[in-house]
Parts: sequence; structure tokens; C-alpha cells
Amino acid sequence: MSTEPVTVYLCLGSNLGSREDNLKKAMDLISHRLRLGKVSSIYDTAPVDIPQPRFLNMVCEVSTTLPPAALLALLQGFELMLGRIPGRSGLPRPMDIDILLYGDLVLNSPELTIPHPKMVEREFVLTPLVEITPDLVHPVLKKKIKDLLTKVAGKQGVVKFEQRKE
Repeated sequence: MSTEPVTVYLCLGSNLGSREDNLKKAMDLISHRLRLGKVSSIYDTAPVDIPQPRFLNMVCEVSTTLPPAALLALLQGFELMLGRIPGRSGLPRPMDIDILLYGDLVLNSPELTIPHPKMVEREFVLTPLVEITPDLVHPVLKKKIKDLLTKVAGKQGVVKFEQRKE
């Protein structure tokens, strides 16, 4: 395990149950196990590819010394704690946490691909990511995230979510 922390970007999504509460609970779990950095606003987003309820999505920056596989296992554990049923992709879910970027690492394994292979096609990922780090450069495409967003912006029903008042 590396002793040098790596900056990682995560995308969180929920479209089952109390979506906003699910995101808050996930952020609480994340902040207790990883060093939390910047956090985006929450966005209400249309599902991509499959008809199902709308999502609430957000992106956060974390710092960790965990290697990618261990980080993935930790995040999958959080998903299970929040009610996700394993092995049922494409269905509504209370929590989905994806690793978007792990420093400038490029990884292709059966369990994990970094950078996330579909992130550049998804406005619900790029919009909150640009909010917290517009000049970040995609390690494979060598383009700024804000420039990648221009190709998909306004096409996928992503709107800023008005959070409830506590």
C-alpha cells in the first residue's frame, strides 16, 4: 500500500427510496473512511439508456492511500450498507458509487476500469465534476473536463437539485 495519498473523484447516484437522504448517508460513510475534499452540488438527472426513476447525482473528491481494488471493495461495502442488491445492474438502486478518476492512473482489469469508461459520455458525471475541478485533465484523452462537458451539456436532462431545508 502506498503511503502517498492519491486524489480520487467519485460519482454518487441514487434513484430508489429517499434519494437525498441516501446521498447524505453515503457522504457520511465516505467522510469517516476517506479524506473528503471538494463536494459538488446535487443534480437531478434523467436515467441514461434504461427507463427508470430519475437520479440524484453528485461528485466528490477524496484523498486515499488505498489501492484501487481496496477502494472499490470499500465503496461496494457502502453501497450494500445503503441497500444496494449486488449483481443487479441497470435496475433502480438506493446507492451507486463509481470511481471516476484515481490520480492519473489508467487501469483496465475485469473488476475495474479507470478512468471510468463512460464518464465522458455522461452529463450527470461531467457537470458536477466540472463544478469542483473544471481544469482537471482526463488522463487518457488529455482534455480538460470542462471541454469534455461541452460535447454533452444540455442533452441529458441534468438540472441542479434544490435541497430541502433542514
